[in-house]
Amino acid sequence: MGRVIVIEYISLDGVIQDPGGSAGTSYGGWLYRFGPEPLEGDKFRLGEIMDNGALLLGRRTFEEFAALWPGRDDWFSARMNAWSKLVASRSLADASLWQNSELLDCDDLMKEVEARSKDTDIVVTGSLSVVRELQAAELVDEYRLIVLPLVIGEGSRLFPDGTGPVDLALGLVEAAGQGVRLIYSRKERMGGGSE
Repeated sequence: MGRVIVIEYISLDGVIQDPGGSAGTSYGGWLYRFGPEPLEGDKFRLGEIMDNGALLLGRRTFEEFAALWPGRDDWFSARMNAWSKLVASRSLADASLWQNSELLDCDDLMKEVEARSKDTDIVVTGSLSVVRELQAAELVDEYRLIVLPLVIGEGSRLFPDGTGPVDLALGLVEAAGQGVRLIYSRKERMGGGSE
């Protein structure tokens, strides 16, 4: 059985919005304050998931990544480009902008994710609207976060006010450059998938 895994860079106060600055917010680009290190290599310990799983992206994140990753030639970029990608969008006509990408029907997105995650791991990054839908449907099995040592004070948070209780179990804590890598799994769903 696969897992639905959310990966995010996150500030100490829980902000995940605009780490790269592409949204044009006044606080955007906060990830780059820590140099290139947070972006290099497999920071979220995805390993075999990149070979056997799928990356789920919303339209904006897909377009941002499609403009970024195909132009890179390091080993991790090659894996990102080869990874199977699922794109949740109501406005895109096709996903050929980035290799190995497939459009999903957003009208039945949660059913599609639930069906696909029975057989494979699905990783979501950025794509806050998709993450929110998955959270509301209680489909997120695991959170892999890199917490960076700054407080932003505004912006969308991973768990906004009013989020219901979610029981998580700690799976990993380790240094990741100037940040900390955390992996949390839903207690009732621990033990699925391969890494």
